[in-house]
Amino acid sequence: MSYCALRAAFDQTGMLPKQLWTDRDLDEARQTVDPVHLVRVFGIHPHTAVRYVQAAHPDKALAKIR
Repeated sequence: MSYCALRAAFDQTGMLPKQLWTDRDLDEARQTVDPVHLVRVFGIHPHTAVRYVQAAHPDKALAKIR
């Protein structure tokens, strides 16, 4: 896909690529409670993965990563 085609698609939706990635991360976090899965799939920092899981499942307690 060309840059212009991608740019036009994002302009029409009003979303930025970062918002799309964050939404995808949160959607995956809703499906699993395992932050290690998010780290492997998306290549994000473990602390960030734990934050996504805590946001998706506030009722479940996870160990804090330091």
